[in-house]
Amino acid sequence: MKHVFLTGHPGVGKSTLVQKAYDVMISSGVSLEGFYTQEVREGGRRVGFDVVTLTGQRGHLSRIRGKNVTAPGVKELTVGQYVVDKQSFENIVLPLFRNFESTGSKKLFIIDEVGRMELFSQSFISAVRQMLDSPVCWIFGTIPLPKGKPLVLVEEIRARADVTVISVTKDNRDKILPDIVSALQECFKQHC
Repeated sequence: MKHVFLTGHPGVGKSTLVQKAYDVMISSGVSLEGFYTQEVREGGRRVGFDVVTLTGQRGHLSRIRGKNVTAPGVKELTVGQYVVDKQSFENIVLPLFRNFESTGSKKLFIIDEVGRMELFSQSFISAVRQMLDSPVCWIFGTIPLPKGKPLVLVEEIRARADVTVISVTKDNRDKILPDIVSALQECFKQHC
């Protein structure tokens, strides 16, 4: 296997596990790049999500309606109550892919997540596909569980022979980190 993806229900702890695995991998000397998503709260209420790079750069991914995410006259891209800020997302994330490919060195690239909001960006979809096929890259990411209309890229990821998909549940989330790290280390040994 070359790539490892976590899947599970929203709020089950996938992003937390990504960050914990990141800490373990970085402490073992693995070179990493990528991004994760983080809830944004105001007054104890979730109002959206930000995308955050591993170097700390931050931008909007989405906000609840009424937070003026899109410019006047631009069609809103929505997922539930959230309006996706595609331009902000692309401005933060797409340079990571370009920089990663240009270095030529083998690294672990973190993508948290490949979900409905992120998939409004055709440039992101193309970049993920290229990275999945790249000889100098292995990916650790998250994907949603199948629900409603299939997400083409997510289903492509699930079907790839070089992808290990690990299910995260409330029952296993506190015990599964060693299995995730072991899968990542095995990928690293095989491909680096």
